Amino acid sequence: MPRAEDVVLDFPVLIGDIGGTNARFAILIDSYAEPKQFPIVATADFATIDEAIQTQILDRTSVQPKSAVLAIAGPIDGDEINLTNCPWVVRPKVMAAELGLGDIILMNDFEAQALAVVALDEEHMARIGNGVADPNGGRVVLGPGTGLGVAGLVLARNTWIPVPGEGGHMDMGPRTPRDFEVFPHIERIEGRISGEQILSGRGLVNLYRAIAAADGVAPRFATPAEITAAALDKSDAIAVETIGMFCTCLGRIAGDLALVFMSRGGVYLTGGIAQKIVPALQTSGFRAAFEDKAPHSELLRHMPVYVITHPMAALAGLAAYARTPIRFGIETAGRRWRA
Repeated sequence: MPRAEDVVLDFPVLIGDIGGTNARFAILIDSYAEPKQFPIVATADFATIDEAIQTQILDRTSVQPKSAVLAIAGPIDGDEINLTNCPWVVRPKVMAAELGLGDIILMNDFEAQALAVVALDEEHMARIGNGVADPNGGRVVLGPGTGLGVAGLVLARNTWIPVPGEGGHMDMGPRTPRDFEVFPHIERIEGRISGEQILSGRGLVNLYRAIAAADGVAPRFATPAEITAAALDKSDAIAVETIGMFCTCLGRIAGDLALVFMSRGGVYLTGGIAQKIVPALQTSGFRAAFEDKAPHSELLRHMPVYVITHPMAALAGLAAYARTPIRFGIETAGRRWRA
């Protein structure tokens, strides 16, 4: 396990949650302060992450961060890290030199979401169904967004250890008669339908088009926002069915992951899509699909599910780590650069 002296960070600390579409930043002045947040940055508006940080953060404050903890949507390998759904390339050595940072730690974006699970209380969560969380139980976080992010969180020797992965790319198959009508029309990647092909922004559109094709009608909408709005106000029957099937498929994969991580501490849905469809998650087949895991349905009935409603959940998790890194078992070897 890491020693406190090996992971301590010098304040102020720049924290950032960098996704495929948006980047969110804040500065933590010291271990007692609340993060000073900045406006959301659209990644498409800037050629590089360094330019975005300089113009949108550093040029707008007199505070000069000494350290940075950044969560990025992409695998961290080497000194040049490509984001999965964004042309930005993170070069920590260059960033340190150009932005005056003496210490940079990178982690997976869903590691940060997992940290948020223990950083936030229930006032920032909406419950889906029943179940009581074991405070020391394993947990799982999944979030449909630009992709489908997944991470586990386990407690070992009084330390919370996030377990990032690529669970969003697990196979997703049909189960009901209606599924067998719709799934042949879902766009595949090299012959596969993964969870992300349905449970993401583009996946929602993919599913909507597939239902329209199965019914032999022309789709009316082209964006996740349009489909979601039409479903919630019940103005379009295909959109309503799309959200219902989306929730059911999300329940299935959430239940699978709950079994993988034995998530007696709860399953946590995060991201903008989940936040927007809370009413649908509470009234659809999500919970039934989550629990329909014979022979372990009774086990799933006792596991709570929450939607994280905090608008900056990942930043809350990163702030918790920056304040007390020793509380979390995050391996920084190969993911930390010191000037």
